[in-house]
Amino acid sequence: MTDRLFNVLFLCTGNSARSILAEAILNHLGQGRFKAYSAGSQPAGKVNPLAIDLLGKQGLTVTDLRSKSWDEFALPAAPHFDFVFTVCDNAAQEVCPVWPGQPMTAHWGIADPAAVEGSDEEKRKAFSRAFAEMHRRISLFISLPLAKLDALAIKRELDKIGRLPATEK
Repeated sequence: MTDRLFNVLFLCTGNSARSILAEAILNHLGQGRFKAYSAGSQPAGKVNPLAIDLLGKQGLTVTDLRSKSWDEFALPAAPHFDFVFTVCDNAAQEVCPVWPGQPMTAHWGIADPAAVEGSDEEKRKAFSRAFAEMHRRISLFISLPLAKLDALAIKRELDKIGRLPATEK
C-alpha cells in the first residue's frame, strides 16, 4: 500500500454511538491520510446526544455526523473502502453488503455506551470509556506503516488491535 488517502468505514447496528465516535476520531487524527465514514445495519436515525456532547468537549468536529444505513455505501457512487471495521458484536454477525474493491476487514468490538442504564454520570462515563478505547485503537491503526506491510501483515495487525483489552477508567 502506498501513501495515499485511505477510506475507512466503521459499522455498527444503530450508527448512533460507537461508529459515530470512530468516524469523528479517525477524521480528526488521520487528516490527510484517512477519510472515515460510519453506518449501521439498522440505523437509529439520530446520533446519540451524549456522543455529540463528548465529541464536542474533545474538540472534534460534529457538524456532518448523522446516523445512516450501510446501504448508502453499497451504491455505485459510494466511496471505495480500503478498510471496514465492525465495532459492535451484532454488526459483526450480520451479513454485510459486498464492498467493492475487497477492503481489509476487522472486528473491533466495544461495549455499547448507549445501552448503559443508570444515572447521567454513569452514562457519560460509559461514553468516555468507549471514546478512550476507540481512540487507542485508531491511534495504533494510523501508526501502522501501511506502505511497508503486505496485506497479510496488515490483517494480522488489525485483528491484534481488535483484541486489545478494554481500557480501565
